Amino acid sequence: MKKMFLGYPRPDGSAGARNVVTIIPVPRNLDLLAAAIAKLVAGTKAVMTPADGGRTTKDRKTIARTLVGLGINPNVGAVLLVTLKPKFGYKEMSEDYFVEELKKTGKPFEIVVVSESGGYYKALGEGVRVARELVVKASRVHREPCPLEKLAIGVKCGMSDPTSGIIGNPVIGRMFDLLIGAGGTGMFSETTEVIGAEHLLSKRAATPEVAKALLDAVAHTEEVAKSTGEDIRKINPIPSNIAAGITTLEEKSLGAIAKAGSTPLMGVLRYGERPPGRGLYFIDAWMSSLSLPLCFAAGGAQIVLYQMGGGDMPDPYPPMPAATSGIVSPLMYLTGNKYTYAKARDSMDFDSSRGFGGGMTVNELGEELLDHIVDVASGTFTKMETLLHEDPIEMYLDGPVL
Repeated sequence: MKKMFLGYPRPDGSAGARNVVTIIPVPRNLDLLAAAIAKLVAGTKAVMTPADGGRTTKDRKTIARTLVGLGINPNVGAVLLVTLKPKFGYKEMSEDYFVEELKKTGKPFEIVVVSESGGYYKALGEGVRVARELVVKASRVHREPCPLEKLAIGVKCGMSDPTSGIIGNPVIGRMFDLLIGAGGTGMFSETTEVIGAEHLLSKRAATPEVAKALLDAVAHTEEVAKSTGEDIRKINPIPSNIAAGITTLEEKSLGAIAKAGSTPLMGVLRYGERPPGRGLYFIDAWMSSLSLPLCFAAGGAQIVLYQMGGGDMPDPYPPMPAATSGIVSPLMYLTGNKYTYAKARDSMDFDSSRGFGGGMTVNELGEELLDHIVDVASGTFTKMETLLHEDPIEMYLDGPVL
């Protein structure tokens, strides 16, 4: 029987695993207003916009692309855009750009303009009124069976140890093979942690152009590292990786790319960029624990997986990063380390360590993981969704700040 998830149908043909109203403030000095509206209106989530002043044009485009991506994510049922006044600020962050992109989805969206509302306090009242209307409108969309081809998953690994490359990441790779085989989409990243394994990954590129884009991204990262006078291989692996048993960046990279499975690599994307089609995509970005979930959500992932090694964790380990402000995609934690799972059961959603010692196979665990993801996509909460805490937003920007 063909696997299906219960998703919220969207006018553009996509399907959401969640159904929230996103509040996007432009520019940054409206973050307070967006957060105040979200605290008063159930079913909303406010994005915290980073500063765009003094940023390069490239970085401003990244900020705008990421914010728009969060608004058009399938998990969003409607969008409230909060702006200061018409034609304010840099053109890359203009109201016109956001409106044009949001219109393409066919989802409901509204705009509250502070200068036209009569100031901040009146805009707060107007924002609450409009947001409540949008929540009611979004709630009229009900879940229905959706094929896996409408599901996109983003994957990151962190606190890597030997179990990450041996079992944790391979299980995710198997899940990706199954998902993509069913017509779905997978995204992975961390350019730093492809170094030393890029020659293997590039062989899986769907076209020579994709292979070149991957190799160019890795080469650029190495060049930037050299320009600082630092040896990237003395910065990465990080101390926790080394304490847990990883010896070189190349060794870490070989384990890291295992989460990409075995399907062809269809493209290399910029931070916050949406895949142009289905299949497997690599995002050229940094390894930050809080930056990548934001990036994957902006790229359209309905669920983000975080594979933990954690061999150097204290006992017991406290909750991991719960969410980045404005993330509309549930964060799901996994590990292939049985000790990590035991230390952080309150935060872990899936235990791949059952593949050790003649237990379950990678294939069996990959199939079980996909079933768990389908369950989450159909409405079951992840452990992190049960916490109200949100970690600060981190967006991957090249700089410099001028």
